[in-house]
Amino acid sequence: MKKLKIGLPKGSLQESTFEIFKKAGIKLYVGDRSYFPVSNDDELDIMLVRSQEIPRYVQDGLLDAGLTGYDWICEQKAKVKEVAELVYAKSGYRPVRWVVAVPSDSKINTPKDLRGKKIATELVSVVKDYLKSKKVKADVEFSWGATEAKTPYLVDAIVELTETGSSLKANKLKIIDEVLRSTTRLIANNDIWKTDKWKREKLENMSILLLGALRAEGMVGLKMNIQEKKLAKLMNILPALKRPTVSRLTLPGWVAIEVIVEEKIVKKIIPDLKRAGAEGIIEYPLNKLIP
Repeated sequence: MKKLKIGLPKGSLQESTFEIFKKAGIKLYVGDRSYFPVSNDDELDIMLVRSQEIPRYVQDGLLDAGLTGYDWICEQKAKVKEVAELVYAKSGYRPVRWVVAVPSDSKINTPKDLRGKKIATELVSVVKDYLKSKKVKADVEFSWGATEAKTPYLVDAIVELTETGSSLKANKLKIIDEVLRSTTRLIANNDIWKTDKWKREKLENMSILLLGALRAEGMVGLKMNIQEKKLAKLMNILPALKRPTVSRLTLPGWVAIEVIVEEKIVKKIIPDLKRAGAEGIIEYPLNKLIP
């Protein structure tokens, strides 16, 4: 049996990645101490790897494909095929940011003020390129962790990953600039993408399913019946992705409506739908939304 060797992120992204795969129809199972998940897809050979390392392993062909951050592709300067952009992170469905942060009372307020200063970060190569683009010379050192605690005692500034900025504020740090915005990417080895038709199609299919799972996040389906003469009033209430599906019922003068809406607004519009004459309203969850 043919197998696709794929690396999935070990660590902060692992739980959310497993959840996205589950919604895409690929169920993953892994023990507490295992690095080799099994799945309901026998054609996948899966290994858990740190996101930072996945671009290099994919570039070198040790893995056929992987999920990693755009930030680590840039940091490794990896030559890989980006199959899909998957906008999710540890705790939300939005890009993450690498930002320059300094103590809230620091006199460093702009990138130019970093000249001659010491900066700690995990993203050394990217930060050096950033400083070069700003024409600023500074000392950049690799941080093994606990980066937010290093300024002002050990370094003058840090470049750190943030989703909301709340952790930086809690540590009395202020953001003075954004270095890079990053999202999760499904990547493939360049040679495999060009020469292996089976693996390429496998990755294209996986991309469709994962993107469909992400599009369905926060969306639900609604079904209901209504008299046709009241349809126009109902249409003004429904904020559909596209026009609702309308089909005639065997009961003369009645139609069935099916539509996809944001889950957060359902509780607001269901009473209005009822008042407009809708009956038999059903709300159902979505796993995938394929346009």
